[in-house]
Amino acid sequence: MILADAIRTIPDYPKKGILFRDITTLLGDARAFRRAVDELVHPFAGAKIDKVAGIEARGFILGGAIAHQLSAGFVPIRKKGKLPHATIRVAYSLEYGVDEMEIHTDGVLRGERVILVDDLIATGGTAEGAVKLLSNLGAEVVAACFVIDLPELGGADKIRRLGVPVRTLVEFAGH
Repeated sequence: MILADAIRTIPDYPKKGILFRDITTLLGDARAFRRAVDELVHPFAGAKIDKVAGIEARGFILGGAIAHQLSAGFVPIRKKGKLPHATIRVAYSLEYGVDEMEIHTDGVLRGERVILVDDLIATGGTAEGAVKLLSNLGAEVVAACFVIDLPELGGADKIRRLGVPVRTLVEFAGH
């Protein structure tokens, strides 16, 4: 099974010239979904991982499954205003603008080993913001994991420059 074949490409979304990589087709295919989770988990099997942090929204789906496989807790990283308890927030760059995300202040504890998960890394702004949130709370970000990498946009390299190893499963040229 080739995971790239389970990912739908939608041209000109959300704006003209963009090829949107849609993982909902992968999530809907039981074999592809299981394989993606297994491949993301594999390097960490047997390692001490305290939490998996998932970035809203597809990172929640993947992150929950990965946390279950690793017997780790799950912590959501959400857009501003979506979490009900005390939070810390960071502004981050998107391919199409700027936004803010936040995490509960008690979502991770100082010294906890955390894996960051999302569906795709493009320019790396969202993942960079998430790494900063986790680090500001004292977590050790063990790795950042993504199903899809758009390497021409440089996001994975940006996260590596922060000292965080990056794991991706599928690369697509362009964006």
